[in-house]
Amino acid sequence: MSTGTSVLREVLGKIIGTDRTEHLFKLLVIHPEIAAAPGPQVSRAVLAQALNMLLFEDLLRRVPTAKTYADYTLGKGRQILHDHGAVRTVALEGMGGLPAGQEAITRILRPLGYALNGVYPLERLKMTGRSHAQADYSEEIAQFFLSELHPERFSPEFQAAVRRVTASSKDPITPQAKSLLDKLESTGSLTIDESVALLPVLASVFERQHTEPTLADYEILLAESPEMAWISTEGNAFNHATDRVPDVDQLAEEQKALGQPMKAAVETSQSGRVRQTAFLAAKVQRKFHTPEGALVSKEVNGSFYEFITRLPLPEEDGKQKLDLGFDSSNAQAIFKMTATGKA
Repeated sequence: MSTGTSVLREVLGKIIGTDRTEHLFKLLVIHPEIAAAPGPQVSRAVLAQALNMLLFEDLLRRVPTAKTYADYTLGKGRQILHDHGAVRTVALEGMGGLPAGQEAITRILRPLGYALNGVYPLERLKMTGRSHAQADYSEEIAQFFLSELHPERFSPEFQAAVRRVTASSKDPITPQAKSLLDKLESTGSLTIDESVALLPVLASVFERQHTEPTLADYEILLAESPEMAWISTEGNAFNHATDRVPDVDQLAEEQKALGQPMKAAVETSQSGRVRQTAFLAAKVQRKFHTPEGALVSKEVNGSFYEFITRLPLPEEDGKQKLDLGFDSSNAQAIFKMTATGKA
């Protein structure tokens, strides 16, 4: 049985320790019902929140500008409302042990209470985007924006390179984790010990599951799709995490004044209710195989950090809900953050 007043704190504490857990509680906005849920069972909503917190912390570790922003936010006595995380996948059968496309991710989101919330054609990128929202706390728990790249829309040479790169993919979901996901999907909750066993496996889903690509294959992919080139080095890692802020324009000016490398323009949806901008992508060193069998390092674009402002939908039946949608044009503009690393 839970020994504290918060099962979320207890589960995270057992996984990442008390100090890191308390830091995340101070940094992130967490719905009071989720933050204070006493247990002993861990609901799917608490598990969804915990996973997002682990992935958000990982993004801060990998993106220095995001860490700088998080520290600045805490210093100002503010918190971050994590709106969504973005993940890129490849819609291709036969990627080693990994399911094709978004199913590599949605198979773990469904037991956590996530459902499809929107479909967004990304035609310029030859991709499809889909948003998934958590049913119990759709506005408070971060969404996932999953994109699928369609290799068949590219050249035969490109398709062959994609197959070579992804053929070594391993499935991170162990039989024990699969069993726990099945139990979670059927019952809606797990014990603390089960949650502590499952969450690190779920977090590992958001990594690169294949071995280092060859430099030749990377160059082939980069020539036709910077997005697939990014997947070849970063895999299913969070492409970006996102802070939902009251005024993204004001935030952008504030961060530019602080010297943060901010995207030049703020993107506005067709509805006018969703506005987005971002820091430039982090530069990271990645290893590539050479024809001689050696490994060489090369600087490439890693992940980045995004900001979003969401306005309410028109009132319906006396109720007003936040616009949790996305916009294909906005998304494609944001995707370019990892194409060139330039604003």
